[in-house]
Amino acid sequence: MMRDPADPALAEAIARATRDALAEAEVRLPPDVIAALEQARSRERIPVARGELDLILENVALAAERGAPLCQDTGVPVVYVTLPADLPYTLHLHRAVEEGVRRATREVPLRPNVVDPLTRKNRGDNTGPGIPAIHIRPGNELRITVLPKGAGAENVSRIGMLLPSERGTIGRFVAETVLLAEGRPCPPVILGVGIGGTFDGAASMAKEALLLPIDTMDEYEQELCDAVNTLGIGPMGLGGDTTALAVKVRTAACHTASLPVAVNVQCWAARRASRVVEVPP
Repeated sequence: MMRDPADPALAEAIARATRDALAEAEVRLPPDVIAALEQARSRERIPVARGELDLILENVALAAERGAPLCQDTGVPVVYVTLPADLPYTLHLHRAVEEGVRRATREVPLRPNVVDPLTRKNRGDNTGPGIPAIHIRPGNELRITVLPKGAGAENVSRIGMLLPSERGTIGRFVAETVLLAEGRPCPPVILGVGIGGTFDGAASMAKEALLLPIDTMDEYEQELCDAVNTLGIGPMGLGGDTTALAVKVRTAACHTASLPVAVNVQCWAARRASRVVEVPP
């Protein structure tokens, strides 16, 4: 039987799951990201860079201990929703996610970052037309995954419409993106790379790649990561061995005459968290 997102109990469960996922993401880094920071600290040869990594790890510990956001830029809410076959995507579901964002803004609390792009008017609750950005995926359970995205890293992200003959330059495009960014995205960064698809699809894949665990990289991802780390930008742009903690790649088939490549840059505060919604009977 098809379930109705307009059901008040279900709407409340979705709002609560969204709020709780945001609260966790803003306060606690995922274990794989903490491990990557610790590994970077252990192999860092530059004293200033080691000191910066020490401060980052101290910041992570204090945020968890005090239940405070990891960064003053609590980001813009990006939400991924997996829906089982018997639950349709409706305006009611969208509104429930929005309500979860409003609650998180009040209760965590989150900085109200979301404004109108032209008037710069701020509603004060981190919602507005198109925000939260909600991405729907099919799945076996109703799951809410959040990816709060800060502006410092988002602002230096890039997309390029390369020619098929330029596929050997993808690594250069990725490294150049970080070189142009320098210390602005608060490195060490994590890079989500989308290759193929369409103009908009490559950017979407690049952002979604940031949801992948970073404790493993395949050979191509490692090659891209190593190229970025030769830049020597280092933690917080002060120089060092680790500019990127990881590179994660997603690909899709594309037109024979095009090669879209997108790089979505994520700062060291790679915040993500999920909640499975307990659907009322």
